[in-house]
Amino acid sequence: MVSLIVAASENKVIGKNNDLAWVLPLDLKYFKDTTKEHFVIMGRKNFESIPEKYRPLPNRTNVIVTRNADFKADNCLVVNSIEKALELANDANDQEPFIIGGGQIYKYAIENNLVDKVYLTRVHAQVEGDTYFENLNEDWKLISSNAHKADHRHAFDFTFLVYQK
Repeated sequence: MVSLIVAASENKVIGKNNDLAWVLPLDLKYFKDTTKEHFVIMGRKNFESIPEKYRPLPNRTNVIVTRNADFKADNCLVVNSIEKALELANDANDQEPFIIGGGQIYKYAIENNLVDKVYLTRVHAQVEGDTYFENLNEDWKLISSNAHKADHRHAFDFTFLVYQK
C-alpha cells in the first residue's frame, strides 16, 4: 500500500514560498507519528524547505525525487522518479511508504494512480499560498475523520481525514 500525507486548506493551499502556510503542532505530531519507520518520498524543493536541523527526517528513510542527476543529500536516497522511489521502498519491504510532497509530486502520484490511501489534514481556513492540493475525486472513500478545534496553539480548526481507494 502506498500512502500520501498532506495538509491543505479549504481553498486547497498546501504551501507558500516553499514553506507551510500555517503551524499546527498536532498536525506536525500526526505527520511524525504516521510516517515514522517508513520511507518518505519527496521532491527536492520539499526536502530543501525542511529546516536543516530536521533533515533528513529522523526515524524514516528519506527519498528525494529530482531530475538533477548531481543532487546529493547526506543520509538520503536520491532518485529520478517516484516509481524508482517506490521500487526502493518495496525492495526494503516497507508496507506503507509515504509520498510527502510537494505539489508536483502529489499531482503526479494521484494522476498516475500510484497511491492507495490519503491522509489529509483539512485546515478549515482560506489562506494565501502558491502551492495546491486538488480535491480527491469520487474514487476515494472517507474511512476516518477526527476533528480538532482551534486553541492557543492552533490558529485554525482542522480535521484529520483518511481516504482509501
